[in-house]
Amino acid sequence: MLLIPAIEIKGGKCVRHGTSKPRDSVAYSDDPAAVASLWVKAGARRLHVTDLDSLASGKPAQAAGVEKIVAACPGIQVQVAGGMKSEEAVQAYMDAGAAFVVLGTRGVTTPHLVNDLCLEYPGHIIVGLESKNGKVATEGWSKLADADVIGAAEHFQREGAAAVLLSAVGHGVEDGAQVEAAAALARAIAIPVIAAGGVARLEDVRKLCAAGQELLGALVAEPLHDGLDLAAAQKLADSLALSR
Repeated sequence: MLLIPAIEIKGGKCVRHGTSKPRDSVAYSDDPAAVASLWVKAGARRLHVTDLDSLASGKPAQAAGVEKIVAACPGIQVQVAGGMKSEEAVQAYMDAGAAFVVLGTRGVTTPHLVNDLCLEYPGHIIVGLESKNGKVATEGWSKLADADVIGAAEHFQREGAAAVLLSAVGHGVEDGAQVEAAAALARAIAIPVIAAGGVARLEDVRKLCAAGQELLGALVAEPLHDGLDLAAAQKLADSLALSR
Protein backbone atom coordinates (compact mmCIF):
# COMPACT_ATOMS: atom_id res chain seq x y z
CA MET A 1 0.00 0.00 0.00
CA LEU A 2 1.67 3.18 -1.20
CA LEU A 3 1.36 6.61 0.35
CA ILE A 4 2.17 8.86 -2.59
CA PRO A 5 3.27 12.44 -1.83
CA ALA A 6 1.66 14.93 -4.20
CA ILE A 7 3.84 17.85 -5.28
CA GLU A 8 2.11 20.74 -7.04
CA ILE A 9 4.32 23.01 -9.14
CA LYS A 10 3.44 26.50 -10.32
CA GLY A 11 5.93 28.87 -11.88
CA GLY A 12 8.73 26.47 -11.04
CA LYS A 13 7.87 26.50 -7.31
CA CYS A 14 6.19 24.01 -5.02
CA VAL A 15 2.88 25.38 -3.81
CA ARG A 16 0.15 24.36 -1.40
CA HIS A 17 -3.41 25.62 -1.17
CA GLY A 18 -4.11 28.66 0.96
CA THR A 19 -6.25 28.29 4.07
CA SER A 20 -8.35 31.45 3.87
CA LYS A 21 -9.01 31.18 0.15
CA PRO A 22 -8.71 27.55 -1.00
CA ARG A 23 -8.22 28.53 -4.63
CA ASP A 24 -5.15 30.56 -3.74
CA SER A 25 -1.78 28.88 -3.63
CA VAL A 26 1.16 29.59 -1.36
CA ALA A 27 4.71 28.82 -2.47
CA TYR A 28 6.78 26.93 0.08
CA SER A 29 9.86 25.96 -1.94
CA ASP A 30 11.60 27.04 -5.14
CA ASP A 31 13.32 23.65 -5.45
CA PRO A 32 10.83 20.87 -6.33
CA ALA A 33 13.62 18.32 -6.73
CA ALA A 34 14.81 18.96 -3.17
CA VAL A 35 11.26 18.57 -1.85
CA ALA A 36 10.88 15.32 -3.77
CA SER A 37 14.14 14.04 -2.29
CA LEU A 38 12.89 14.78 1.23
CA TRP A 39 9.76 12.69 0.68
CA VAL A 40 11.82 9.84 -0.77
CA LYS A 41 14.14 9.92 2.26
CA ALA A 42 10.98 9.69 4.40
CA GLY A 43 9.97 6.48 2.67
CA ALA A 44 8.01 7.45 -0.44
CA ARG A 45 8.29 4.90 -3.24
CA ARG A 46 6.25 6.84 -5.78
CA LEU A 47 5.67 10.57 -6.34
CA HIS A 48 2.76 12.43 -7.89
CA VAL A 49 3.62 15.74 -9.58
CA THR A 50 0.98 18.18 -10.83
CA ASP A 51 1.94 20.85 -13.39
CA LEU A 52 -0.51 23.59 -12.42
CA ASP A 53 0.67 25.90 -15.21
CA SER A 54 -0.31 23.39 -17.88
CA LEU A 55 -3.88 23.12 -16.61
CA ALA A 56 -4.69 26.35 -18.41
CA SER A 57 -2.26 26.23 -21.30
CA GLY A 58 -2.21 22.51 -22.06
CA LYS A 59 1.52 22.88 -22.62
CA PRO A 60 4.13 20.95 -20.58
CA ALA A 61 5.38 23.94 -18.61
CA GLN A 62 7.25 21.95 -15.96
CA ALA A 63 8.89 19.21 -18.02
CA ALA A 64 12.35 20.47 -17.05
CA GLY A 65 11.35 20.44 -13.39
CA VAL A 66 10.08 16.89 -13.65
CA GLU A 67 13.34 15.84 -15.29
CA LYS A 68 15.23 17.26 -12.28
CA ILE A 69 12.93 15.40 -9.86
CA VAL A 70 13.48 12.13 -11.71
CA ALA A 71 17.25 12.67 -11.67
CA ALA A 72 17.22 13.50 -7.95
CA CYS A 73 15.15 10.42 -7.06
CA PRO A 74 16.63 7.44 -8.93
CA GLY A 75 14.56 4.29 -8.78
CA ILE A 76 11.40 6.17 -7.78
CA GLN A 77 8.38 6.13 -10.05
CA VAL A 78 7.06 9.60 -10.85
CA GLN A 79 3.56 10.14 -12.19
CA VAL A 80 2.69 13.52 -13.70
CA ALA A 81 -0.71 15.19 -14.01
CA GLY A 82 -2.03 18.51 -15.25
CA GLY A 83 -3.39 19.67 -18.59
CA MET A 84 -2.49 16.64 -20.67
CA LYS A 85 -4.43 17.75 -23.73
CA SER A 86 -2.22 16.39 -26.48
CA GLU A 87 0.20 13.62 -27.34
CA GLU A 88 2.94 16.25 -27.47
CA ALA A 89 2.41 17.09 -23.79
CA VAL A 90 2.48 13.43 -22.80
CA GLN A 91 5.60 12.87 -24.90
CA ALA A 92 7.36 15.77 -23.16
CA TYR A 93 6.84 14.24 -19.73
CA MET A 94 7.72 10.75 -20.86
CA ASP A 95 10.93 12.18 -22.32
CA ALA A 96 11.54 13.86 -18.95
CA GLY A 97 11.57 10.43 -17.33
CA ALA A 98 8.06 10.16 -15.90
CA ALA A 99 6.94 6.59 -15.32
CA PHE A 100 3.27 7.49 -15.76
CA VAL A 101 1.19 10.35 -17.14
CA VAL A 102 -2.27 11.03 -15.69
CA LEU A 103 -5.07 12.04 -18.06
CA GLY A 104 -7.96 13.86 -16.39
CA THR A 105 -11.07 15.43 -17.91
CA ARG A 106 -9.57 15.14 -21.37
CA GLY A 107 -9.64 11.36 -21.08
CA VAL A 108 -13.36 11.37 -20.35
CA THR A 109 -14.39 13.90 -22.98
CA THR A 110 -12.05 12.59 -25.68
CA PRO A 111 -11.89 8.82 -25.07
CA HIS A 112 -10.06 8.07 -28.32
CA LEU A 113 -7.10 10.06 -26.96
CA VAL A 114 -6.71 7.47 -24.19
CA ASN A 115 -6.76 4.64 -26.71
CA ASP A 116 -4.16 6.34 -28.90
CA LEU A 117 -1.88 7.10 -25.96
CA CYS A 118 -2.22 3.62 -24.46
CA LEU A 119 -1.12 2.17 -27.77
CA GLU A 120 1.77 4.63 -28.01
CA TYR A 121 2.85 4.31 -24.36
CA PRO A 122 1.62 0.91 -23.14
CA GLY A 123 1.65 0.58 -19.36
CA HIS A 124 2.33 4.28 -18.77
CA ILE A 125 -1.11 5.95 -18.94
CA ILE A 126 -3.21 6.51 -15.80
CA VAL A 127 -6.76 7.81 -16.18
CA GLY A 128 -7.95 10.27 -13.54
CA LEU A 129 -11.67 10.00 -12.80
CA GLU A 130 -13.71 12.25 -10.55
CA SER A 131 -16.79 10.73 -9.00
CA LYS A 132 -19.93 12.44 -7.77
CA ASN A 133 -22.78 10.21 -6.63
CA GLY A 134 -21.39 7.38 -8.71
CA LYS A 135 -21.24 9.43 -11.91
CA VAL A 136 -18.19 10.78 -13.68
CA ALA A 137 -17.72 14.50 -13.02
CA THR A 138 -16.01 16.56 -15.72
CA GLU A 139 -14.90 20.15 -16.36
CA GLY A 140 -13.74 20.90 -12.88
CA TRP A 141 -16.53 18.82 -11.33
CA SER A 142 -19.18 21.22 -12.66
CA LYS A 143 -20.74 18.72 -15.06
CA LEU A 144 -21.60 15.05 -14.87
CA ALA A 145 -20.86 12.69 -17.73
CA ASP A 146 -23.43 10.12 -18.79
CA ALA A 147 -21.20 7.25 -17.73
CA ASP A 148 -21.07 5.86 -14.23
CA VAL A 149 -17.64 5.57 -12.68
CA ILE A 150 -17.37 1.79 -12.87
CA GLY A 151 -18.52 1.75 -16.50
CA ALA A 152 -16.01 4.46 -17.42
CA ALA A 153 -13.19 2.67 -15.59
CA GLU A 154 -14.03 -0.61 -17.32
CA HIS A 155 -13.90 1.20 -20.66
CA PHE A 156 -10.46 2.66 -19.98
CA GLN A 157 -9.28 -0.69 -18.68
CA ARG A 158 -10.18 -2.21 -22.04
CA GLU A 159 -8.37 0.64 -23.77
CA GLY A 160 -5.18 -0.30 -21.94
CA ALA A 161 -4.97 2.18 -19.04
CA ALA A 162 -2.35 1.18 -16.47
CA ALA A 163 -4.39 2.40 -13.49
CA VAL A 164 -7.21 4.70 -12.36
CA LEU A 165 -6.75 7.66 -10.02
CA LEU A 166 -10.13 8.28 -8.36
CA SER A 167 -11.28 11.43 -6.58
CA ALA A 168 -14.63 11.60 -4.78
CA VAL A 169 -16.01 15.10 -5.35
CA GLY A 170 -16.96 17.10 -2.28
CA HIS A 171 -15.32 14.79 0.22
CA GLY A 172 -12.20 15.26 2.27
CA VAL A 173 -10.34 12.92 4.55
CA GLU A 174 -12.67 13.16 7.51
CA ASP A 175 -15.56 11.05 6.23
CA GLY A 176 -13.49 8.38 4.50
CA ALA A 177 -15.40 8.74 1.22
CA GLN A 178 -12.23 9.02 -0.88
CA VAL A 179 -10.91 5.68 0.26
CA GLU A 180 -14.31 3.96 0.26
CA ALA A 181 -15.07 5.04 -3.31
CA ALA A 182 -11.64 4.00 -4.53
CA ALA A 183 -11.88 0.63 -2.75
CA ALA A 184 -15.28 -0.06 -4.29
CA LEU A 185 -13.92 0.70 -7.75
CA ALA A 186 -10.84 -1.45 -7.12
CA ARG A 187 -13.08 -4.41 -6.35
CA ALA A 188 -14.92 -3.91 -9.65
CA ILE A 189 -12.00 -3.66 -12.08
CA ALA A 190 -8.74 -5.52 -12.65
CA ILE A 191 -6.27 -2.64 -13.02
CA PRO A 192 -4.87 -0.82 -9.95
CA VAL A 193 -6.79 2.04 -8.33
CA ILE A 194 -5.28 4.95 -6.41
CA ALA A 195 -7.37 7.11 -4.07
CA ALA A 196 -6.82 10.83 -4.65
CA GLY A 197 -6.58 11.63 -0.95
CA GLY A 198 -8.25 10.32 2.17
CA VAL A 199 -5.20 10.05 4.45
CA ALA A 200 -4.46 12.70 7.06
CA ARG A 201 -3.71 10.68 10.20
CA LEU A 202 -2.30 7.28 11.08
CA GLU A 203 -5.85 6.09 11.75
CA ASP A 204 -6.63 6.88 8.11
CA VAL A 205 -3.72 4.63 7.09
CA ARG A 206 -5.37 1.81 9.01
CA LYS A 207 -8.66 2.47 7.19
CA LEU A 208 -6.85 2.60 3.86
CA CYS A 209 -5.21 -0.77 4.47
CA ALA A 210 -8.45 -2.27 5.76
CA ALA A 211 -10.25 -1.17 2.59
CA GLY A 212 -8.70 -4.00 0.64
CA GLN A 213 -5.54 -5.21 -0.99
CA GLU A 214 -6.97 -4.19 -4.37
CA LEU A 215 -6.06 -0.55 -3.69
CA LEU A 216 -2.59 0.47 -4.83
CA GLY A 217 -2.51 3.39 -2.41
CA ALA A 218 -3.47 7.03 -1.90
CA LEU A 219 -2.15 10.49 -2.63
CA VAL A 220 -1.16 12.66 0.31
CA ALA A 221 -0.54 16.38 -0.03
CA GLU A 222 -1.77 18.91 2.52
CA PRO A 223 -1.57 16.43 5.45
CA LEU A 224 2.19 16.25 4.92
CA HIS A 225 2.38 19.98 5.63
CA ASP A 226 -0.05 19.74 8.51
CA GLY A 227 1.88 17.23 10.55
CA LEU A 228 1.47 13.78 9.01
CA ASP A 229 4.69 11.81 9.51
CA LEU A 230 5.18 10.15 6.14
CA ALA A 231 7.87 7.76 7.39
CA ALA A 232 5.64 6.53 10.24
CA ALA A 233 2.60 6.33 7.96
CA GLN A 234 4.35 4.27 5.28
CA LYS A 235 5.96 2.04 7.92
CA LEU A 236 2.50 1.37 9.39
CA ALA A 237 1.07 0.62 5.94
CA ASP A 238 3.91 -1.83 5.24
CA SER A 239 3.46 -3.59 8.57
CA LEU A 240 -0.29 -3.93 8.08
CA ALA A 241 0.29 -5.37 4.62
CA LEU A 242 2.73 -7.96 6.01
CA SER A 243 0.27 -8.96 8.74
CA ARG A 244 -2.42 -9.98 6.24
